[in-house]
Amino acid sequence: MFSKMKNIDTAFRHIRGFTMLVILCCAAITSYSIYKSFSSVALMQDKVYILANGKALEAFASDRKDNVPVEARDHVRTFHQFFFSLDPDDKVIKANVTKALYLADNSVKRIYDDLKENGYYSGIISGNISQTVIVDSVCIDINEYPYRFKCYARQNIIRTTSILNRNLITEGTLRNVSRSDNNPHGFLIERFNTLENKDLGTVNRKP
Repeated sequence: MFSKMKNIDTAFRHIRGFTMLVILCCAAITSYSIYKSFSSVALMQDKVYILANGKALEAFASDRKDNVPVEARDHVRTFHQFFFSLDPDDKVIKANVTKALYLADNSVKRIYDDLKENGYYSGIISGNISQTVIVDSVCIDINEYPYRFKCYARQNIIRTTSILNRNLITEGTLRNVSRSDNNPHGFLIERFNTLENKDLGTVNRKP
């Protein structure tokens, strides 16, 4: 009888040990599953999917400080494209300048007002002149805020009989502002100034 009781007690201890082992394994598996689930959710939150031409393109979210130089250069480049690209059409000029003014402060607005008052845009229209700009490089100093920039570009002023090539060097600072449809990079150009804008040469157009 005592032998039977001893066997039952031993079997009970084995069952209890096995049960505890199973419980510990289940707890470990559950904890690992929860950890992986939270990791997957965190990873998914860093991904952005953009729908373009019917296709889902994957993008990754990151801190803005990682992209400041890239976004700042593109902001300056976009501003120059809008402000200095002109065609002999009043609506085109107004549309481009309006887009440029969303990206800059009153220092640019004063330049625009002076050019308009001096008949610069009227001369573009009456002379059937087109003006294009090619930005060669943009240097951004992010070591000090507001960020200073210097832009090196070339202008082509296309007239009926000739094309005038000019260099263009500008500078200014960039201040952080809220992003919007009109200002997707969230920068505002301040203290804009043209350092150099001189003729490089003229090329005659073929009749």
